[in-house]
Amino acid sequence: MDTLTRLETTITQRLGAEPGSSYVAQLHARGLPVIARKLGEESVEAIIAALSGSRQELVGEAADVLFHLTVLLAEKGVALAEVMAELDRREGVSGLDEKASRSS
Repeated sequence: MDTLTRLETTITQRLGAEPGSSYVAQLHARGLPVIARKLGEESVEAIIAALSGSRQELVGEAADVLFHLTVLLAEKGVALAEVMAELDRREGVSGLDEKASRSS
């Protein structure tokens, strides 16, 4: 979790930087739709790597997914701590029960 916390801090700092100064700043300048699309692209690449790639390809693509998800969360002002709290809340609850509770 320390790695994700450090990543979140770095991303948050770079959101406000000049667009040419970092990849995160460039994404931020291009807006939420571009950030969301990039997360989608990386997610598809992770799925492809899981189905037909090597273990190392999957690790790399999973890292890309986590990175871009963290950028999206930061863009929306959602802290990783909020996501972790939600996961904590769900711990020990049947996935089927949890899903059913959301659809009501």
